[in-house]
Amino acid sequence: MTWLRRLLPIVLCFSLLAGARAQNAPPLPAPHPGLGLPARQSLTYTVDWRVFPAGTVTFRQEADGDVQRITVTGDSIGAVNLIYRVSDRFQSSFNRRTGCSIGFSKQLIEGRRQVNSDLKFNYAQSKAILDEKNLVSGISKHQESSIPSCVTDLLSAIFYTATQPLQAGQSFVVPVFDAGKNIPVTMKAEDKESIKTPSGTYQTVRVQPLADAGVVKNRGNIWIWYTDDERHIPVQMRARLFWGTITFQLTNIDQK
Repeated sequence: MTWLRRLLPIVLCFSLLAGARAQNAPPLPAPHPGLGLPARQSLTYTVDWRVFPAGTVTFRQEADGDVQRITVTGDSIGAVNLIYRVSDRFQSSFNRRTGCSIGFSKQLIEGRRQVNSDLKFNYAQSKAILDEKNLVSGISKHQESSIPSCVTDLLSAIFYTATQPLQAGQSFVVPVFDAGKNIPVTMKAEDKESIKTPSGTYQTVRVQPLADAGVVKNRGNIWIWYTDDERHIPVQMRARLFWGTITFQLTNIDQK
C-alpha cells in the first residue's frame, strides 16, 4: 500500500480533486498576525490505516524572513514496510505576509518507484512550472500551466489554514494548484471538539476541506483538527475513504 503517496494529498484534500474542474477562486485571505506560523517547530505523527500502524510522518516548519519553509518526511513501518517500503520527502514554502506559495517539491521512494519533482510558481509570468523525473525509467516531464496572482500548494495549505481565525460555523476559500489545475477549496470550520492523542488532550476546531461536492461525496471525507488557540496546531488528520480510514495523530511537538 503506497499509503504516504495517497494519504498526504488525501489529507490535504487534493487527490480528491483530480476530477474537479478548474475554477476561478476569490483572492487568498492574508495570514493573520499572531496565528500559526511558528519560527521553528517539528510535529511528529503516527499514521494508522484501519486498525494497523502504517507509518510515521514529521512536519518541520522554519521561518526565514518573509518565507515559511515546510519539510515533511514520511516512512512506512511494521507489516506495511515489509510489504511495500515507502520513504518520501516533501518540501514547500510560502510567503508569510501574503500566504502565496513559492514552490513545492517531492522525492518519492515507493517500492521500486523513484520520482523527483519540482514545482515553482512564477507570478510575474502567471505560470506554474513543473519539472519531474522518473529515476528508474529516466523519463522526464516539463509542464507549464497558467496561475492567478496567488495560489497555495498541496503542503502549504495545511499551515496556511492555521493563519486564519477558524471560528466554528465559518469558512474561507483557498485557491489550490495541483496537477495543472487551479481549484478553489473551501475550508469549513465545523465545530469545537476535545481530541485525545498520544501527545495529550487538546481543545480543537474541526475543519473539513470541501471542493467539487460530487467528487468529495463519491470518494470520501477529510477532516483536520486544529488546536483552539493562537497556535492552531493540526493535532489530528483523518481521511475516511471507500478503501478504509487513515488517521494521523500527533505524538510529539518540538519547538527547537
